[in-house]
Amino acid sequence: MGDFGQPRHRWSNRLQTALLIVTMLAISAAAGTLLLGDLGLWLTVGVAATAMLAEPAAGAEWTLRLVRARPLSPAEAPGLWHKLESLAARAGLPATPRPYYVPSRTINAFAVGQRERSAIAVTDGMLQQLDRRELTGVLAHEVAHIAHDDLRVMNLAAHVGRITTVFSVAGQVLLLLALPSLFGTGWWQVNWLAVALLLFSPQIALLAQLGLSRVREYDADATAASLTGDPRGLALALARIEQAGRPWLERLLPGAYERQPLWLRSHPETRRRIRRLQALATTSPWHAT
Repeated sequence: MGDFGQPRHRWSNRLQTALLIVTMLAISAAAGTLLLGDLGLWLTVGVAATAMLAEPAAGAEWTLRLVRARPLSPAEAPGLWHKLESLAARAGLPATPRPYYVPSRTINAFAVGQRERSAIAVTDGMLQQLDRRELTGVLAHEVAHIAHDDLRVMNLAAHVGRITTVFSVAGQVLLLLALPSLFGTGWWQVNWLAVALLLFSPQIALLAQLGLSRVREYDADATAASLTGDPRGLALALARIEQAGRPWLERLLPGAYERQPLWLRSHPETRRRIRRLQALATTSPWHAT
């Protein structure tokens, strides 16, 4: 299977990813510098470097235990193993992600680990409710996350977000302790712009992190379509997952629940993802596999 045939979109997503990561680092570095001077800047750099060097597999086992996942052997799930082996080979992964079974009725799947050692957990609901075509699309999406090293990228974003929050909370505590002296010497002399940046830096960093997550989802969708040659398969799976996840009142009365603003979502709107996949299916020379 050839590479994804929309290079403009691919490079646009990569550029957005780089800009969002730089934005998060800049926000954290600014908050740290305001609080601790050069030490705060170097703390941000140190946290970022540690996150990049740390292995995402370190927390994989804990995550899998948390959802009570168990590994599936090739003898137990030969079809699943075959799909993952084929997708991993097409994605250029050095090792096949190991499938795990999660005893949950929800339709969900997620990847953990790193390119050299990864796992993809699938719920019982997904195995029972998605057909072969839809399941292949979802698995390809998770393989794409692993191939793009998204697990490491989002791990970096999470660590930078945490250190930014630490800087902000420490700044708020110091500001409260300093209030009596500020009122005594003249509060108008305080750099309130710097104080506002320190106070609201976690929220700004969170918005950048959510934007980063949405960009990586779009990129994984595009690569999944390239790996399977079947964009509509993933689109059908997304529609089924969206329908199953709606509250019963929303199914009876569409619009009964207010939609969450896009900028507060960790994933793009499902209908937008489906439209993009359908556009790929109609404008690109895909072939079924």
